[in-house]
Amino acid sequence: MAVAVTTKTAWKLQEIMAHSSNVSSVVLGKGSGRMLATGGDDCRVNIWSVSKPNCIMSLTGHTSPIESLQVNPNEKLIVAGSRSGSIRVWDLEAAKVLRSLPGHKANICSLHFHPFGSFVASGSLDTNIKLWDVRRKGCIFTFKGHTEAVRCLRFSPDGKWVASAADDHTVKLWDLTAGKLMFEFTGHTGPVNVVEFHPNEYLLASGSSDRTVRFWDLEKFQVVSCIEEEATPVRCVLFNPDGCCLYSGFQDSLRVYGWEPERCFDVVLVNWGKVADLSISNNQLIGVSFAQSTVSSFVVDLSRVPKSDSIPHGLIRDDQPLVPPTPTGSSLRRIYDRPSTSCSKPQRVKHNSESERHSPSSEDDRDEKESKAEIQNQEDYKEIFQPKNAICRTPPRSEPFPAPPEDEPGTAKEAAKPSQAVDVQTSLPKQELPDPVQRPPVASSTSLTRTEPSVIPAARNEPIGLKASDFLPAVKNQSQTELVDEEAMSQIRKGHETMCVVLTSRHKNLDAVRAVWSISDIKNSLDSAVAINDLSVVVDLLNIVNQKPSLWKLDLCTIVLPQIEKLLQSKYESYVQTGCTSLKLILQRFLPLITDILAAPPSVGVDISREERLHKCKLCYKQLKNISNVVKNKSGLSGRHGSAFRELLLLMAVLD
Repeated sequence: MAVAVTTKTAWKLQEIMAHSSNVSSVVLGKGSGRMLATGGDDCRVNIWSVSKPNCIMSLTGHTSPIESLQVNPNEKLIVAGSRSGSIRVWDLEAAKVLRSLPGHKANICSLHFHPFGSFVASGSLDTNIKLWDVRRKGCIFTFKGHTEAVRCLRFSPDGKWVASAADDHTVKLWDLTAGKLMFEFTGHTGPVNVVEFHPNEYLLASGSSDRTVRFWDLEKFQVVSCIEEEATPVRCVLFNPDGCCLYSGFQDSLRVYGWEPERCFDVVLVNWGKVADLSISNNQLIGVSFAQSTVSSFVVDLSRVPKSDSIPHGLIRDDQPLVPPTPTGSSLRRIYDRPSTSCSKPQRVKHNSESERHSPSSEDDRDEKESKAEIQNQEDYKEIFQPKNAICRTPPRSEPFPAPPEDEPGTAKEAAKPSQAVDVQTSLPKQELPDPVQRPPVASSTSLTRTEPSVIPAARNEPIGLKASDFLPAVKNQSQTELVDEEAMSQIRKGHETMCVVLTSRHKNLDAVRAVWSISDIKNSLDSAVAINDLSVVVDLLNIVNQKPSLWKLDLCTIVLPQIEKLLQSKYESYVQTGCTSLKLILQRFLPLITDILAAPPSVGVDISREERLHKCKLCYKQLKNISNVVKNKSGLSGRHGSAFRELLLLMAVLD
C-alpha cells in the first residue's frame, strides 16, 4: 500500500541575484502575491514574478539608491522613493514613468497607495508625511507632527484615514478629510517599524523594535492588548484576509496571534532571516527577505497553521483554560464603510494652500524623459502586464506553490512546524493502518497490549495506564453484568491509601517550603525545595515565581536551571510546560546580561562583586548550553510542545 508523503509546512521557494549591487528594498504585490519588486543601490527598480528566475522589467530614472517601494492594489502602478527624497511612479502596463514627485528633503522611508483613489502617501527621514495626487502630479497636503523618521504608512480600508509609525515611538492616526491629527497612540518604548489596519474592524496593529505587537481600538482610541513575547524586533505584520488572526514576521520565524485575549496560536520556524514583506495568496503566505544582492522567497502553508478557531500553541500556563479565544467577529467593534464601487474616490481631501501644490516644470519633464522601463523578458512581460483577456490580470491567479516532501527526522535543516494528527502518524512504523480508528489513542481501554506514552498530557479525560476493568472483579459468567456494591467499592478503594500518603507528603513538603519563604527569601525557599528532591514541589514553586517575573534574580538561575533540565525531560506535560515557561523568562531577562558580562574585558584591580557575578554567569552559561541540547532534540515535536521548544531554540540561538 502506498505511503502518504508528508510535506513541509514552510519551505524556501527560490533565491535570485536581484541587483548588481546591494538590495535596499523589497515588496510583494498584495493583489496576487505573485509579483515581486526590488530596489537596489544601483538606483534601479526590478520587477519579478515570484518563483521565476528572470527579471521581467527594470525601471530606471532615480539617481540615488532606492529606499522604499510600494505596488498599488491592482498591481498596475509602482512607486519608488530614493535616498535623495525624490519619488517616481511607473505605469507597468505602459512600461513608462508616470509621475516624478519631488518635495521631501531626505530619505523616503515609507510609501503607500490609497485603496481606491489616485493618491500616494510618503513618509520621510525629514519627519514629514506628504499626500500626493498622482493624476495632477502635486502634493496636496503635508502632515507634520512626528519628531523622527516615519517608517511605515497605511491607508485605512475605507480610505478616510492614514496611520503612520515612526522612530519617535509613536503611532499617529490622521484624518484625510479634515487634514489633521486624529489621535496619537503612545505605549511603545522603541521605534515603531510597521502598522497595519484590520481588513474589516476598527482595529490597528503596530510592531516595534521594543519587541512587542500592540493592538489599538480605533473607536475608543485605547490599547486592546499587547503581546510582549517577541524574541527580536517586529519586522512586518499582516492580518489574515478574513481578519481572524495576525501574522507577525521576524527573525527566522512566523507567529500567529490573537488579540482578544492576546495569545500566540502558533510559531512556525522559517529560515528567512530578516523578513521584509508578507503577502497571502491561495491560502499560502509568501515572505521575502534580502541579504546583500540576493532576494529569497519563502512559502508557509496556512492550511496547516492554527488560527483563532484552534487550540492556541505556545507557552500557556496550566491555570489558563485551553479554550478557543473570543471570536473577533463584527460584533466586537465597528466595521469600515467602503464605497460601493472600486472606482469611487474618497471623501473630499483637504488641500494645502496653492503654494503647497506642485505644478509641472521643464525639469520634471526632463526627469521623466530620462526615466525608462527596460523590458528584460518580453514573453513574461506580455503575459503578465498585457494579457489578451483583461479579466485575467497578472500576475495571474495561479495554483498554490507545490509543497516539497518533509525531510527525514533529525536531518531537517530548514525549520518547519510539523503538522498535526496525520503527519505525526506517518512517522510511525505502522504505515499500513488504513482506518484512523485503529490508531492507538493516548489512553486506551482495548484488549491490545498498551504502551505508556512518552508524554502524559496535563489535561485528559481518562487516566493514563489504567482501565476500568482493572478495578472490577473478574466476571465468570459473561451474562452477569451487575455487581455487588461492596465488591465494587472494595476494588475502587485499592490504592487509595497509597495516594493519600503521597498527597499528604507533598502537602507537608510545600508547607516546609512556604515556611522558609515566610521567614527568609525566595532563594532559600528554592534551595529547600531542591533539597527535598521532589520535582512536584519544584514545579509548584516555579508556577508561583513565574507569575511574578520581578522575583527572578541571577542567584535563582543557578539553582533553577539544573531543575529545568530535569523538567524538560519529564514525561508529564505540566512539568514540561512549567520548565519551558521558566526557561523562557530566564532567557529573556538574563541571557543578554550573561553574554555581555562574559564578553566584557577583565577589570583592573580587585572587584569582588564583579568576580562573583562573573562566576554566576559562567555557571549559568554552562547550564544553558546543556539545556540547549535538550531543546534541540525536542524542537521537532508536534503540537504545543513543539511550538514551545522551537520558540526556546530561537531564543537560545545566541549560544551557538
